Amino acid sequence: MIEPQAPAPPRSAHPRHRPRDSGSGGAGGEAGGGDGSCGALRLPVRQATGRFLVLAGVFVCAACGLVYELELVALAAYLMGDSVTQASVVLSVMVFAMGVGSLAAKRLRRHAAAGFGAVEAALALVGGCSAMALYAVFAWTGDWGGPWAHGPPVLLVVFSLAVGLLIGAEVPLLMELIQRIRRQDAGGAVADLFAADYVGALVGGLAFPFLLLPFLGQLTGTLITGAVNTVVGGALVLGLFRQDLTRRARRLLIAANLCVLTVLASATVLVDDFEQAARRAMYGPDVRVALRTDVQEVVLTGDRDGRSLGLFLDGRLRAGGRDELRHHEALVHPAMTGPHARVLVLGGGDGLTAREVLRHPGVRRVDVVELDAGVVRLARRDPALSALNGRALDDPRVRVTTEDAFDWLRGAPPAAYDVVVSDLPHPEITASTKLYSREFYGLARRALAPDGRLVVHAGPVTSRPEAYWTVEATLRSAGFRTAPYGTGGRPAGPATGAARTPEDTARAPRDLGFVLAARTDPDLRLDPSGPRPRTLTDDSLAAGARAVERTRVPGLPPSTLIHPRYAR
Repeated sequence: MIEPQAPAPPRSAHPRHRPRDSGSGGAGGEAGGGDGSCGALRLPVRQATGRFLVLAGVFVCAACGLVYELELVALAAYLMGDSVTQASVVLSVMVFAMGVGSLAAKRLRRHAAAGFGAVEAALALVGGCSAMALYAVFAWTGDWGGPWAHGPPVLLVVFSLAVGLLIGAEVPLLMELIQRIRRQDAGGAVADLFAADYVGALVGGLAFPFLLLPFLGQLTGTLITGAVNTVVGGALVLGLFRQDLTRRARRLLIAANLCVLTVLASATVLVDDFEQAARRAMYGPDVRVALRTDVQEVVLTGDRDGRSLGLFLDGRLRAGGRDELRHHEALVHPAMTGPHARVLVLGGGDGLTAREVLRHPGVRRVDVVELDAGVVRLARRDPALSALNGRALDDPRVRVTTEDAFDWLRGAPPAAYDVVVSDLPHPEITASTKLYSREFYGLARRALAPDGRLVVHAGPVTSRPEAYWTVEATLRSAGFRTAPYGTGGRPAGPATGAARTPEDTARAPRDLGFVLAARTDPDLRLDPSGPRPRTLTDDSLAAGARAVERTRVPGLPPSTLIHPRYAR
């Protein structure tokens, strides 16, 4: 017996999904090949069980879809920095593509089962392989189709668009399938479908950072997510809606799902070899240590066959080549003119800043506050890195705390330090912007003694003048007098790419910018009774200050927690 036709569900105004009308048909919906006739759909299970299985499929597919979204955001943030921009590009493009995909799925309503099976196979292949594909292009070319300064990377937009189109096509087809099992009012069908979809998205969103990344890694986790997507989507269509498919459609879907599973399984088996090859392409043939801590990817290169040691954090050169000594001597020694018994180092988990601080007589205590405990362990245990830092972190005067610098400063006692050295990641990295804010420098000012000094690594000057002078303007807004200075060299380029590899970057001297700050006008000079730096003199400091001053950008507003000013 054919049940009366339910009213067509209204279009939803929800930004993520736009279900269409459920089509014609009775309790059985479209029989056989889905041609829109009103015969009863034959199911291998009861209607209630069939509805449950469809909603369970919605749950799993939604979880997989959100993992793909988060994976694109995370990979772009790891490799390109500026996670706010990455999230904005990926999510906005993806939500737009979902709407387009929902509209395009209308053409598949007569073949909803076959269409949904094809969509899931394509989504599993594109989403599951997206991380490996993007990482491969980045490792071997250093570019995704355009630098951030001139627009979003084309390849990231392409993958976001493709994944969004396929995710958007899911829900209209699922609405068609669930209505074929048993007709119900439009509001109830939409509520059931969205409930399963959003709960699945919650599970996927929590599984990505707490299960997939820590236990499987980004590449393997995404590949396995694609495999789960393939199995669930294929099983739902080929098992529950088998009678809704032609024999040719069944064969094609089985073949497609087997091919996708073969590709994903092969990639999972080869993922370790792939990562090693990609690292060699990015960092050269002499990678000694490569690990992912809870905070970042850490890579050590060199220290073999006369090659200098290179420390890379998330693909960016942190220490190595000619830069290491120039950077740390220019950062530390000008700030040590005056009282320096109590020194606070913010960042500097590699021990190289502490090494320069300990060269000065009269230092009684050095507190190092580093977020990444993995970098600290490496600085203590790796023979080459510990030799380079002179085992400074094992000195009895040094105390290392693994904590966020902002949180640590909030609990620091007033006037506790004579010198504060801020050796933190570049301010244009989104995670670091709060560490270059007026509020942060206000906390540092409180922790300084009245005659104390603060020195800040402010990034390159000539290639990022606005970011550099924003740091200086922010320090002045926090009540400091400043003395900007720098060291010469070519501007720091990206740490990857065919034109300039990390090994090239490690050899090339970079343009380094610093700001010395105090409550009164700081005197930019070296301590005459202190150690003699090997790369720095009073004359070179004066020349560096004059060179930096020529790049000044006037009238820049300070950066605050509420209004960060460093985004590219």
